[in-house]
Amino acid sequence: MNWDEYADWGKHIADWGAQYHKTLRDRPVRPATRPGEIAAQLATAPPMKGEDMSAIMADFEAIVMSGMTHWQHPRFFAYFPANAAPPSMLAEQLVNTVAAQCMLWQTSPAATELEGVMVDWLRQALGLAEGFTGVIQDSASSATLSAVLTMRERATGYSGNREGLSGKGHLRIYCSQEVHSSIDRACWVAGIGQDNLVKIATTGPRHGMDPAALEEAIKADLTAGHNPAGIIAITGGTGVGGSDALGPVLRVARAYDLYTHLDAAWAGSAMICPEFRDAFWADVDGCDSIVFNPHKWLGAQFDCSVQFLRDATPQLNTLKIEPEYLKTSGEAVTNYSEWTIPLGRRFRALKLWFLLRSYGLEGLQARIRNHVAWAGELCEAIRALDGFEITTEPILSLFSFRCPGGDADQQRLVDAINVDGRIYLTQGAFDGRKIIRVQVGQFDCTRADVMAVHHVVQEVWEQIK
Repeated sequence: MNWDEYADWGKHIADWGAQYHKTLRDRPVRPATRPGEIAAQLATAPPMKGEDMSAIMADFEAIVMSGMTHWQHPRFFAYFPANAAPPSMLAEQLVNTVAAQCMLWQTSPAATELEGVMVDWLRQALGLAEGFTGVIQDSASSATLSAVLTMRERATGYSGNREGLSGKGHLRIYCSQEVHSSIDRACWVAGIGQDNLVKIATTGPRHGMDPAALEEAIKADLTAGHNPAGIIAITGGTGVGGSDALGPVLRVARAYDLYTHLDAAWAGSAMICPEFRDAFWADVDGCDSIVFNPHKWLGAQFDCSVQFLRDATPQLNTLKIEPEYLKTSGEAVTNYSEWTIPLGRRFRALKLWFLLRSYGLEGLQARIRNHVAWAGELCEAIRALDGFEITTEPILSLFSFRCPGGDADQQRLVDAINVDGRIYLTQGAFDGRKIIRVQVGQFDCTRADVMAVHHVVQEVWEQIK
């Protein structure tokens, strides 16, 4: 392909993309395909000779698109969103075109400096105190792993990377029962181990960890000779939106000198709306590390996760490695590869710059406020269905319910809804029972899209009960 052909096909694909988004409501959210059907349509060996782009694109439309779940569909209410606002997508096209590897300041000065400014724009937008710095990670999982490694090194006097963990005792990490599975995985990868992740019972309407139980667990571990290393708090857990009361948790952390990381991957975006901060964000400035994902609710195309640090020094002491070939001479600069686990880094800050300038905070706030309000309306409509039960009340735009019957009936309803194709929901678990989750957050959904959940649930239930 030459560059003239590239330009022609670039225009064609841009037109295709616009038409795709305009017609998403006409498609089922999930594909009607069975395992193996897509692979069966692909050649079993690579081609020896190049093929024309028109043939490749035709196969893309016929084969690939028949097996895609449409995450940008306005009736996608499963998991959490992975939104892709148009300005963000355009920025990604530019990033793909320039194709820079932004590991050091000198390998892309603009990318490094734009990242620093975008992190600070978002710090201001979320109401975090001056002094917080940060870095753009690929996902909250990577940010959490970075924080857990920092906890590990801090608790071992920064000797774990050098000496290994043998003889360091049982390092203990504390969190609530409502945390995301990425916290478990971080403890696996960090060498701390699943058995040393202590999950604390939750309490209250927002299903936050019990601070008294947290302190008792720490005391018991100290008595047993274990080594408490850190606490992971949550704002907006994946299951039902569990959110810890940060002030009481941080008081315990300070009493025992424990590093504290806050996982606000989904709900952190809502903190651009000041009215939500008292309930979910009070005392947040006491956290050592905070992560939220603009690629969820704010509309930045995946992947884009921001980790804020009250003091970057502990994480740098944990992750920084500087062989001669990576050293930067001259004036002092920031090299963000020293803040993260991967050395290679994409230019993720550009899509934040395009997004924030295109919509402004007011435009993004309006979307989030709508989603929260519409989720509340939908919750009340489902509550009114005969025999249905709201199992967890709305936390921002997330709530859960059960239909009449046992756990098998919940799964049967979810499966039937998703086969129907008009909306997409997922199941979950809470308090020992299977539940059905609803999360409103797709960037371009309308009130009509959200309220369609009520009609589809009612219709499908009548068909299968």
